Amino acid sequence: MIYFDNAATTKPSESALVKAEKFIKDDYFNPSALYRGGLSCAKEISCARESVLKNLGLSPSKYEVIFTSCGSESDNTAIFCCNKRGAYVTDNGEHSAVYKSFLELNARKIETHFVGLNKDGSVKTEELFDYVKNNNVSFVSIVHVNNETGAINNIGFIADTIKKINPSIIFHSDGVQAYGKIPFTFSDNIDMYSVSAHKINALKGCGALIKKRGINIKPLIFGGGQEGGLRSGTENVFGIKVFEYAGAEHYANLHDNYNKIGEINNFIRKNLDKTLFTVLSGENASPYVLGVSAQGLRGEVIMHSLEEQNIIVGNGSACSSRNRFSRVLEACGHNRDILDGVIRVSFSVNNTLSEAREFVEKINDIARKLKGIMG
Repeated sequence: MIYFDNAATTKPSESALVKAEKFIKDDYFNPSALYRGGLSCAKEISCARESVLKNLGLSPSKYEVIFTSCGSESDNTAIFCCNKRGAYVTDNGEHSAVYKSFLELNARKIETHFVGLNKDGSVKTEELFDYVKNNNVSFVSIVHVNNETGAINNIGFIADTIKKINPSIIFHSDGVQAYGKIPFTFSDNIDMYSVSAHKINALKGCGALIKKRGINIKPLIFGGGQEGGLRSGTENVFGIKVFEYAGAEHYANLHDNYNKIGEINNFIRKNLDKTLFTVLSGENASPYVLGVSAQGLRGEVIMHSLEEQNIIVGNGSACSSRNRFSRVLEACGHNRDILDGVIRVSFSVNNTLSEAREFVEKINDIARKLKGIMG
């Protein structure tokens, strides 16, 4: 099988699973327990926190890590738990975990604003800055890497500019498609940053919210007071350790992986039949995500045709795949013919150039046959 839907989820790293195996076979203790086994597990979680911060070049004296069940929970915690007065601002290209949270804020009579997108899915920064200058804004959330086009928002520059306008604004970014994949320098003006384990060859059911110390939030989940009282519930030690080990693997090879995936991405871009396919991702997008459209065809039909050839791709965000048209790509200004034919091809460190060659050959052939049938 050729698996090109890695923006939805990735295959867990075998080596990370082996290293963490003892936490389900032997060291399965509750980290809140006060006997030796429990204390040992609590220490292992602390090591995982330090590893996440180290990957981003962050100091434990300035930032802390709250482990959650997923990126969506991390986003929700950041958005709902600040209790800030004033307008909340995001953009139309956000993952549903942020976008629908803002719709819920609006339903709760909290002022919200959605900034527009450029054609490639990046945020219209001048529109964002103008709104922040002219309104009482308290919270801004801008995605780091768009999960449908791979557009990279320069969140360091955005955060720095927003803080110059108003230092009291809280700045959050959903970094789920960026963490462990793209090289970047973490700005001191980023207050909170969401990450997810299963996007970097770790396990579903584990994520984290990286938070600057001094930013006050209340819990989203109440109970036993785990995670410094900010996220109750017995910690998923096995999932957290797999996340730690997979993250360390990614960051040890970050630049090599980036270049390798870039070659795969560029090969597909160059060899797709230009008379059949339109590339929606910009040249400077993350190489891990490639949005394309077979104009005049149905992306879902192509997706299932590829599946019959043992090739797996997506037709947009997995969290909004039941909708006919992508909300994000509509916001980019694409017409209905483009929107109908969308395919999302996304990569991981497990993919190869030979897989890309086979993929291009088969998707071109499928599209030609469909065009022939329809013509």
